[in-house]
Amino acid sequence: MQMRKLIILSVFAAIAIASCKKKESQISRIVTVSAPTITFTGSQYVSIPVGGTVPTVSATAYDSVLHESDPVTDTGAVDANTPGLYIQTAVAKNSNGYTSTSAVYIAVTNEPASLDISGTYARTSNGQTVTVTKLATGLFMTDNFGGVVPPSSAIIPAVFAILNDTTMVVPLQPSNEGPIEGTNITLSLPAPTSYSYVVVNAAFGTAVRTFVKQ
Repeated sequence: MQMRKLIILSVFAAIAIASCKKKESQISRIVTVSAPTITFTGSQYVSIPVGGTVPTVSATAYDSVLHESDPVTDTGAVDANTPGLYIQTAVAKNSNGYTSTSAVYIAVTNEPASLDISGTYARTSNGQTVTVTKLATGLFMTDNFGGVVPPSSAIIPAVFAILNDTTMVVPLQPSNEGPIEGTNITLSLPAPTSYSYVVVNAAFGTAVRTFVKQ
């Protein structure tokens, strides 16, 4: 009987040890959510003439919560001989795995520096007004790309370039709702200035959105 008792105690001890090991493997680490801040050299919004010199773009990233400098991955190339809007994206990740994304926008266009379509525009289907701001020659930003009525998380800015009186481009670019771009784009210059496009993003439908300057 004494031997049997010892065997049973040994079995219980083994189970207890295994249980402790299992608990240790389930321990989680609590971290403070933070993301790196990406800083570019020079301006994020640049315009050069066709055939001009492409500026050198470099980026650094720093997380002020973790007090660490984080590596930056750059993507995107610029063809200075082809008119368009080129986006060089920088992505940084901290040691906890949280990422930040930012971008430099480079317009290649021969539009004159005097071109300025900035101002207030109204979306024809719902009357919602948006603001267009000039960033550089031929380079502009709308503060409400979809012409969405507030409040909505889908009120996001987007950058676009004008290449001539009938050509406007809104290439794929980062946003709070994920990558976004415009297709089926039309542009009418001069006054009354208007433009239209289809927003390509999961948060939007397939409707053509038309905006007319007020």
